[in-house]
Amino acid sequence: MKLEIQFWPRLFDIFKSYSRQDFVRDLIAGLTVGIVALPLAMAFAIASGPGIPPQAGIFTAVIAGFLISALGGTRVCIGGPTGAFVAILYGIYAQHGAGNLAICTMIAGVLLLLMGFCRLGGMIKYIPYPVTMGFTSGIAVLIFSTQIKDFLRLKVEKVPAEFVE
Repeated sequence: MKLEIQFWPRLFDIFKSYSRQDFVRDLIAGLTVGIVALPLAMAFAIASGPGIPPQAGIFTAVIAGFLISALGGTRVCIGGPTGAFVAILYGIYAQHGAGNLAICTMIAGVLLLLMGFCRLGGMIKYIPYPVTMGFTSGIAVLIFSTQIKDFLRLKVEKVPAEFVE
């Protein structure tokens, strides 16, 4: 049995019929996403843990956004920072430090690649809508809880990772 992995990024197909009008549309879309994603990426970097500079979020968003766009499987996908990571990254950083957070990030990347090679993306259709909405709502509560300190102007040095609990 021969295992054949076919990988052909959509980016290569797009350039066969890419026009000036397509470029203008993509430029406007890119600027719109950048206006939203870059400040959000900076905020996520700050919220991820004390001592993490805002530019770390910008580097992450730019590099990841480029890789998602260049290697992705669709022409209309937008890649950028997501709120779900704040709660996860903050907990890892608070308990294990930045070095181990980098290791966790690498492991997560390898797992994503493995899931992609196994074509597990289609499994998302089997996850019920209430589960997806519950997860998203839970993340919203976690992100909101990280902002209470600043909103109320509390003088707290470090919010513990188990604050929400």
